[in-house]
Amino acid sequence: MRQKLIDQAEQVLRRNDRGSYTVPTHGLYPFQWNWDSALSALGFKHFDEARAWTEVDTLFAHQWDDGMVPHIIFHERDEGYFPGPDVWSTGRPVPTSGITQPPVAGFAIRRMVDEARDVDLALSRARDLLPKAHAWHEWFYRTRDPQGTGLVAIIHPWESGRDNSVDWDAALDRVSTEGVQPFQRRDITHANPDHRPTHAQYERYIKLVQTFRELDWDTSKLHDGSPFQVVDPGFNAILIRSCEDLADLAERLDQPEIAAASRAMALRGVAALESLWSDDLGQYLCYDRKIGAPILSPSVGGLIPAFAAIPEHRAAGIARRIEELGKSCEYLIPSHDPTAPDYDGRRYWRGPAWLIVNYMIADGLTRAGQPEIVARIMEDSLRLIERSGFAEYYDPITAEPCGGAHFTWTAAMVLEILDQVREAA
Repeated sequence: MRQKLIDQAEQVLRRNDRGSYTVPTHGLYPFQWNWDSALSALGFKHFDEARAWTEVDTLFAHQWDDGMVPHIIFHERDEGYFPGPDVWSTGRPVPTSGITQPPVAGFAIRRMVDEARDVDLALSRARDLLPKAHAWHEWFYRTRDPQGTGLVAIIHPWESGRDNSVDWDAALDRVSTEGVQPFQRRDITHANPDHRPTHAQYERYIKLVQTFRELDWDTSKLHDGSPFQVVDPGFNAILIRSCEDLADLAERLDQPEIAAASRAMALRGVAALESLWSDDLGQYLCYDRKIGAPILSPSVGGLIPAFAAIPEHRAAGIARRIEELGKSCEYLIPSHDPTAPDYDGRRYWRGPAWLIVNYMIADGLTRAGQPEIVARIMEDSLRLIERSGFAEYYDPITAEPCGGAHFTWTAAMVLEILDQVREAA
């Protein structure tokens, strides 16, 4: 069974390979997505290390001059996706979006170096990527944390990677839809509409894009100009972990200035995360910066901080929280508490389980010494694959495959999880 899963995962990665970048899946997502790409590279490293490095190189080749790495790169035109490059109108030589995504690339680069078979290749490519990834991290704290809190805000739900999470509902509802012209969505022609964000949410997504476009995509102005400013603990944890990993890598590559700056950003971020902890829920909470209040939403965004070097007692608390969630679902980890009234087990980030989240949380809890819950997460992840294939995400109670099929980063995570299960055996 193990070899069959490996073969199938490699086939998915090759199917979605466009030579120098991958698409998440054919049809639904026909371009290169930021954090999809970085996580997909972790899959390629198992059977084609050079191709894995090319994936990350291609992503950073489209980094903006100010350091931002955009969330979509439109390498080729495809009318089957909305909003396309004409809606974004960022003026780039190769069209890109004007917002970003969770900066998991720093973590991916470090892991690719640590597990490299061709060490010389890995060190050479990592040396070139190191200053680019560091510039991106610095951009976050410069433009998304103007008050110097140690925590960055997202200015669009798409930046979180958890597009339609319950976390964003109240903040998104305050975004006016005035001036939004009629549009034709394409995602619901490729996937079940019941699995996707609603039209009302999409109107607000597009309104935010229009707002940023009116600011000429000046990323120094977008934070203050956005009506949506939310501090996401999961997003910050991914940034913190990438800063941690970049610091270690910079020390290995004899780049002391990057190492020191990255370490300082990570330590400050971990300390600042403490302000988002909720004893009542046993997890971290998002924070609405526009109204200065926490968002009382029991989502997986408050569990992803396990990915960073948070205090051990907080990691233990997250492990207990996941154990509790496991009593109300068959497969860990639901993206929203199944006992909450706004849970929806099939709609994108309002309940379904995602293997990328399982992988990151399990990685962090392994480091924190929580092997029992890690074993359950890994076992559930593989059971989902065996039962429902390489879907984008899954109903955590029924295992129904949802969203896109033959999904690149799901296949990549299967290769990673199988490797880690083998090592733990």
